[in-house]
Amino acid sequence: MPHDALVKKIRVWFTVMQIRILALSRTAKRGLALVTDTFSVLLTVWLVFFIQQGSWSLPERELWIIYLSAPLLALPVFIRSGLYNAVFRYSGFAALKTVMSACGVYGLLFYSSTILLQQHGMPRSIGVLQPLLLLFTVSGSRAVVRMWLNSSSTGVAAKKTGERILIYGSGSAGLQIAGAITHSSQFTLVGFLDDDPALLGQTINGVTVYSLSNAVDLIKREGITSILLAMPSVSRHRRQEIFDSLHPFGVQILTLPGIEALAEGSVSISDIKEVDIEDLLGRDPIPPVSELLHRCVENKVVMVTGAGGSIGSELCRQILSLHPSTLLLLDNSEFNLFSLHQELEKRVIQEKSRTNLIPLLGNVTDQKAMEKICGSYKPSTLYHAAAYKHVPMVEQNPVEGLWNNVFGTLSMARAAAEHEVKNFVLISTDKAVRPTNIMGASKRLCELVLQAYAAEESKTCFSMVRFGNVLGSSGSVVPLFRRQIKAGGPVTITHKEITRYFMTIPEAAQLVIQAGAMAKGGDVFLLDMGSPVKIMDLARRMIELSGLTVRDHLNPDGDIAIEETALRPGEKLYEELLIAGNPQPTEHPRIFKAHEYFFTMQELMAMLLELQSRMGTHDVAAIKVSLQHIVKGFTPDGETCECAPSNEKHNGVAKALAVPSPRIAYV
Repeated sequence: MPHDALVKKIRVWFTVMQIRILALSRTAKRGLALVTDTFSVLLTVWLVFFIQQGSWSLPERELWIIYLSAPLLALPVFIRSGLYNAVFRYSGFAALKTVMSACGVYGLLFYSSTILLQQHGMPRSIGVLQPLLLLFTVSGSRAVVRMWLNSSSTGVAAKKTGERILIYGSGSAGLQIAGAITHSSQFTLVGFLDDDPALLGQTINGVTVYSLSNAVDLIKREGITSILLAMPSVSRHRRQEIFDSLHPFGVQILTLPGIEALAEGSVSISDIKEVDIEDLLGRDPIPPVSELLHRCVENKVVMVTGAGGSIGSELCRQILSLHPSTLLLLDNSEFNLFSLHQELEKRVIQEKSRTNLIPLLGNVTDQKAMEKICGSYKPSTLYHAAAYKHVPMVEQNPVEGLWNNVFGTLSMARAAAEHEVKNFVLISTDKAVRPTNIMGASKRLCELVLQAYAAEESKTCFSMVRFGNVLGSSGSVVPLFRRQIKAGGPVTITHKEITRYFMTIPEAAQLVIQAGAMAKGGDVFLLDMGSPVKIMDLARRMIELSGLTVRDHLNPDGDIAIEETALRPGEKLYEELLIAGNPQPTEHPRIFKAHEYFFTMQELMAMLLELQSRMGTHDVAAIKVSLQHIVKGFTPDGETCECAPSNEKHNGVAKALAVPSPRIAYV
């Protein structure tokens, strides 16, 4: 048979054997490993006798007890140590550590047994030499199996057509994700980038480490499409610096979740994701004040209105972690409420929490229903997050927006006061400051309602927390930009000079809980939103981090254009958090306290009666006049129309609300 034909036949046989072994059941593979290790134990015992005696003969009959005791001691230790739980072709240093540990335990047991047995003709060194030989044999057999089983995929890996990628960071996370990429068809790992001069030019698992200064040439030469930042434990400020150094390379920047998200398991391909907007902002969160977090929540009945919304749902997640006795989830959307309840119920089971979750379908404008809920469940703390928040939507539907936001808040405040809810916290917005739209004016009216109630003799502590845009919420500009970039553009902004304050939803929810715990009554809390972000710069950065270029007059051949549309009705170029100046610090460095104007209950109710009357006629111009009379600084901008159907809903509820309270007058 010709040499080439024989080599080909051997390769085919090896490939067939690989396929057959990989096709075996998990139990069969473990059994095969068990048999192999048994053979290794017996072989190493025989080798010790061979080394000592220098002959191939079998040992005398009384020494066979050593051959029996060795596997009887080794195999239970190996099974107990989990040696047969590892997948050999993916095993690495962790598996080697397990083998060393198991062989160490076995060595102690075997050495002790040789002392007790003391058979004639038994080498004295067998208790030490045999475990060492077994360590090399067992670890070596696993290394051979790993190389053999992976050899079939080596050719495939070389021909992979996935993204060619560099990993920035050769630490623990970088090595783990590199191992996952080796077995993936989605990516081809070309090299590591690292700042450590001692590592430059070195190879890690066959992959070369390069310096950042060599990245440009490397990207062009190797056709790199992405750089993965594998440094989950660095601060956001440091990430921002790294992104600034990487985005000029013109490749997509990918990242891994933070170290907290990776703490429960190994890094995998599914952990690779696009850069979070939090990373673009470069804002590091401040550790919470534990006492403030727990003060109004732990072992208490807590209620969240608008629980299915962006802020409401995150509030519920964080509140659940603070162990309330009962968490009431109120929302008027069945789907949102069902989804949130399912998510939290799963957590309750996993964490063996004692919190009682109660989903409540309802509308905050339903006065009687809200009173019944507060009367039945007796919440101690109530977070009011239910509101219509989209400026263009409320601008187009002002009556519905005012009814839900203002009179829904009035309904909840009355129910809370009537049933002596201890703490009532309103989620407000920076758009309430000198508003130019109906939504902002409605939220300032909500604040005025609570300030008026706080001025009355009430056992409920009313407060409000005012902050800017939250990232990732429904209608946020960030997911819109991502969709536009994936679609090939253009990315649209309403004005090139528009700026906004941004905060992540988790940070906002955490600060809301802490601010509410500091309230004394009538407090208007402001959250430190950091520096304002220019939306034009945000859009440009997101395009560049996607590995694309901006098409403009300086670069007419760029990938994606940024187009300016026009400010929408009621939209401001700049948002503010304060009506008056000089915010006061609190015990939390990112929470401040404002002193804003307010009306007495009698004054406010008279104005709300007038507003309600004009809402009943759907006269938008008259509604705006009423709002200007109540909300100082309200300057309506743009055309507004009301497209609501003609019905008697508001008139009917208005009559119900017009019945005076025995303690407090209200609309």
